Amino acid sequence: METSPTVKSTNNKKNARWWFVVLILIGAIVNYLDRSNLAIANPLIAKEYNLSPLQMGVLMSAFLWPYALANLPAGWLVDRFGPKKMFGWACGLWSAVTIASAFTTNFSSFYMLRMLLGVSESPFFPAGVKAIDRWFTKEDRGTPIAVINTGSQIANGIAPPLLTLLMLTYSWKIMFIIVGVAGFVVLALWLLFYRDPETSMGIVEKKQENNQESLTESKEKEVKWGDLFKYKSTWYMIIGNFGLVYTMWVYLTWLPGYLVTGRGLSILKTGWIAAIPFLVGIIGVPLGGIISDYFIRTKGYAPIRARKIPLVCGAVVAAIAVLPVPYVSDLNTCVALLSLGYFSASLPTGVMWTLATDVAPKNMVASLGSIQNFGGFIGAALAPIITGAIVQATGSFEYVFAVGSALLIVSAISYGVFLKKPIVP
Repeated sequence: METSPTVKSTNNKKNARWWFVVLILIGAIVNYLDRSNLAIANPLIAKEYNLSPLQMGVLMSAFLWPYALANLPAGWLVDRFGPKKMFGWACGLWSAVTIASAFTTNFSSFYMLRMLLGVSESPFFPAGVKAIDRWFTKEDRGTPIAVINTGSQIANGIAPPLLTLLMLTYSWKIMFIIVGVAGFVVLALWLLFYRDPETSMGIVEKKQENNQESLTESKEKEVKWGDLFKYKSTWYMIIGNFGLVYTMWVYLTWLPGYLVTGRGLSILKTGWIAAIPFLVGIIGVPLGGIISDYFIRTKGYAPIRARKIPLVCGAVVAAIAVLPVPYVSDLNTCVALLSLGYFSASLPTGVMWTLATDVAPKNMVASLGSIQNFGGFIGAALAPIITGAIVQATGSFEYVFAVGSALLIVSAISYGVFLKKPIVP
């Protein structure tokens, strides 16, 4: 039997949407390489510009605060102008900033560019989530959103060897330029290939869902950006994401330092061992999305309930895993617990963005996701500071893991107990 043109068109759209997911994933990897390049080039930049450890620490934190704050308007801009335009502008700007960083001559100019990098990267994930929200139904969008969030884990795993190779082969400046050029390649591919479903006629089931949602929205009062803060669900998501991202950034900023100072490992051995938790994170992020989609499609769970399963379970298991780390003497057991903790904390990463599509009104999907991400990156910005203060005051990492474990439990309670229903005006 010959396949009808309508079925062929629908199948083509289904295949196309996954190519868009792959493109966003590649963008996420490049996005995180832009964030990682300074950490890799840290010793050479500090030496060239004669920066003290304190100045270098300030420079490395310059990205986080602007990124956290810029998430607030970034989501609104994505909802207002659409994912294609905002993804394009963001990718072009952060790539230009990365290249410009190679031509800095002093601390001040470098600091300003890192701040601008934080602002320019803020629309990326909201735009990616908005694009997937347009192309996928509620029953199957958890997996693609988790896939694009895997980009950060892949980048964290490949950044040390890849960027170090480029830096040692050429220079740190050339390494920055190459990463920036990679961003412009992503931008060209995005502008050339990405289309919204409205301009591509869409896929049948997504069009039906959009029609149904449009009918529902027409009966409701439209929610404005500022109104989101009036709903308890928004604050539960901010608090919940704070604890989860805080813990992730303790790993990202202090894991090598812990292995060297707390465990007495050499820098060379630390480089290999520190990669293990990030590698298992590559599995954890998409698995969280797959699990939540399974409970929706197979078990018939409501979307919010299904998303909370990997989110809450991941936070609780991570809290249990990291708490005993400083009391374990065996290195293999220590690494196993650290890896289990990071794997479990990775399960909610993609699910949290998907949760925003389930909780937010249709016109505020990117906005709520960005507000939630704002809460998370306030935690990210505080994580290295609080960790450093604890280690300096106590001379030990014991309380570092205790604080992380406690915040993970707070996250599990905020999401699991208090977040119950979508925002309905």
